[in-house]
Amino acid sequence: MDAADLDRRARTLSGCVPPLLVSRLLELGHGDEVQFQAGRGERFCAREWTCLLSERGRQSEALDVLAPYVATGWWPAVQAQAELLERSGRPEEAITLAQPYAETGGCALEFFARLLARHGRQDEAVTLLSAGVDDRLLATALVDVADAAGRHEDAAVLLAARIPDQHRCDSPWCCRGLDIDTAIGLLATVRERQDRVDEAIALLRTRHGTSFNGRDQLADLLARHDRIEELRSYAASEYLGHAAQRLAEMLEERGDVEGAIAVYQQPGDSSLHRRHGTVHLAQLLARHGRGDEAIEVMRALADSPGGAEDWIVDALCTLYADHGRSRDGIAYLDSLNRGSGGEEEEWLFFRMRLLLMINCGLTDEAIEHARAHPDSDTWYAAWTIAELLADAGWIEEAVTVLEPHASANRELLAGYLIELGRIKDAVALLQQRTSEPVTPTPVWSGTFSTEPPV
Repeated sequence: MDAADLDRRARTLSGCVPPLLVSRLLELGHGDEVQFQAGRGERFCAREWTCLLSERGRQSEALDVLAPYVATGWWPAVQAQAELLERSGRPEEAITLAQPYAETGGCALEFFARLLARHGRQDEAVTLLSAGVDDRLLATALVDVADAAGRHEDAAVLLAARIPDQHRCDSPWCCRGLDIDTAIGLLATVRERQDRVDEAIALLRTRHGTSFNGRDQLADLLARHDRIEELRSYAASEYLGHAAQRLAEMLEERGDVEGAIAVYQQPGDSSLHRRHGTVHLAQLLARHGRGDEAIEVMRALADSPGGAEDWIVDALCTLYADHGRSRDGIAYLDSLNRGSGGEEEEWLFFRMRLLLMINCGLTDEAIEHARAHPDSDTWYAAWTIAELLADAGWIEEAVTVLEPHASANRELLAGYLIELGRIKDAVALLQQRTSEPVTPTPVWSGTFSTEPPV
């Protein structure tokens, strides 16, 4: 085994058996194959097999499976073995194993520090993480470890030092290290844990960027502390609509469905806010048995100028299908086609139409319709046609469709081969390497570059 090769396959999921198919092999009773491949460098097979052995109390065997991977020096394997040692009641061995890798920083240092903190060595963990506070990952870990150690203020001082009084970054590459908005968010977390909620709120109001991964930290904080009127005020002005979403969620959790609906019906300051708010409104209505109203709301959005974007049309068609109105969905898609002057439907809309046809019980017609499409000999059409055939129970026919496009549909085809019991064929297909030369890349250490792109 080679660390660089293990790293490349784990990142790209190419040339290996991916996690979902490993799980499927185990579900179908092919543990022997998973065990065999685990011994041949299949990282995901090794991961699942060691978990299975551990659950059965066979920790020694699990460690033996991991040993060749650990010997390469590849950090994810080292981490997996350290976690297994910890679960087995051998934390000191886990600490000894992980310690040399922590010197590289990044993910290894974060793991090591948290491991120390879990086993009574919080002060050591705080000291290690404090030295790396300019790294977002390590700064986040510092806040958590300092909380467990009762050293909130030590973390707060370090974070506050990274928040200038006036300057705010206007690009990701403006300042090196921990960006200011992240430092503000982490310091606000510390203040909230100290029960200094007003200070946390004041800090979050100074951020340049308000949301991360679709969540707004200030909105979540206001909701946690039942400061609903402040949340209403914030939701009325927050540009992206994430605060309004949190307010509506809070009201729905309390049983005030009409109040949640009213939140989404408020006009936002941006088209993004309005569109996402409308989709959330439709989902809310659907959750509460008001499917026809949900469809009406989404149809109005899709019919608005520029509203027929693929994700909006997809959400509308899903509602049609979920509420027994697939024929209405087909009619809507057909109207889009006529409205574009009779040109071919985009493949995505075409695929939606096929799924709606199947929901109407027109599976045979949907398959024939797909085969007659001008793009039916492409890899992406083969994917769709194969899925239709498999859903109808015709897996062998799905395999026949996919085989001419195996390189582009490798995982899907392998999944169907597994369903047919052709395990060796599936694994061989997945382990095929690309014929194109691979440019060597260094093994990722878990740290991110602070240099701007060229």
